[in-house]
Amino acid sequence: MESITVLGSTGSIGKSTLDVLSRHPDRYRVFALTANSQIELLVEQCVEFNPQFAVVADSSLAQQLEDRLNLVLTGDDTVEVLSGVDGLERVASDERVDQVMAAIVGAAGMRPTIAAIRSGKRVLLANKESLVMSGAIFMHELKQHGAELLPIDSEHNAIFQCMPGGYKIGEAHNIEKILLTGSGGPFRERNFDTLDTVTPAEAIAHPNWSMGSKISVDSATMMNKGLEFIEACWLFGVTPEQVEVVIHPQSIIHSMVQYRDGSLLAQMGNPDMRTPIAHALSSPERIDAGVENLDLFKVAELNFERPDFRRYPCLQLAIDAMSRGGSAPTVLNAANEVAVSAFLAEDGSDRIGFMDIAKIVENSLEDASISDINSLDDVLNRDSEARIIADYWVKKISNNS
Repeated sequence: MESITVLGSTGSIGKSTLDVLSRHPDRYRVFALTANSQIELLVEQCVEFNPQFAVVADSSLAQQLEDRLNLVLTGDDTVEVLSGVDGLERVASDERVDQVMAAIVGAAGMRPTIAAIRSGKRVLLANKESLVMSGAIFMHELKQHGAELLPIDSEHNAIFQCMPGGYKIGEAHNIEKILLTGSGGPFRERNFDTLDTVTPAEAIAHPNWSMGSKISVDSATMMNKGLEFIEACWLFGVTPEQVEVVIHPQSIIHSMVQYRDGSLLAQMGNPDMRTPIAHALSSPERIDAGVENLDLFKVAELNFERPDFRRYPCLQLAIDAMSRGGSAPTVLNAANEVAVSAFLAEDGSDRIGFMDIAKIVENSLEDASISDINSLDDVLNRDSEARIIADYWVKKISNNS
């Protein structure tokens, strides 16, 4: 039986992971669950899966969690509660853990993901920001410590499935091109002149996928596809010129690989994250994911479009950042996180508009000092500096609106 740590168990990927694990109780057991602040949901998950550890963001939340668990756990069931980055790194690297689902959203997931890699785990990577931020450093750690990395993003998992048998992440291969598909989000056909009036509620209403708020906004701006563009270059050892983004509104083809003999391989399936999760958990085997089989007769039609970079400036910014190299992707990611947070802010202070997200990212890239990345400390320093710059632009733009 394999032991699994789920980093970010209360998010959409974490919940889907637990759904898959629950279908195979004789094959997998949950070693640790982690959450930022959703205490009640984490308590429910602890009761159902009885992990050895539960980790939350800080010590005050840890005490709340411990108090709640003492009230609901019965018999011999016990869960040790940890907190903070140290707690996350501990459950990601524990010698009893076989696989780590890295599903903490944003830069916060980088350190525990690296800890899992340094411990030689099989890492199921849903936290694309870790790789976007640290790039070559991340891939060097992977190779140096003999860890196994399997992508969870539906697009990268699809690409991985279209690669030759025995392919290992990070290897360059004799392929012509990667076609990275994306739905175009909820505003693909919306009148361009009205995009300034998009509300957070509209932005998080994705037409095909059920996701968290931050990634849903990233999908609406197509920054998510831009981050995936950067991720694909690192994961599959290709240049930016070998990756092409394709708008595919139905989200049935999850990505494609073009080979030099003229073959084009595609992975297809209903838009459900349990499919790539189950594939990564069991690879090279296949297990039940609880996903309905794709009915091509119901689909009937598949459409493809080139992206409109005027509508999706964040996508262009990401492509340019990867081509620029150095700390540019780190700055891009940090500025985007700050901007999206400001867009989603409920209290109205420092609130920005939907199209301001790209402006803040662009201004931050112009103002930041782009330099080589030689260590994880470099990554964290550039990330912190970019957040300060982005905060400045959030305040400037919100005060002028």
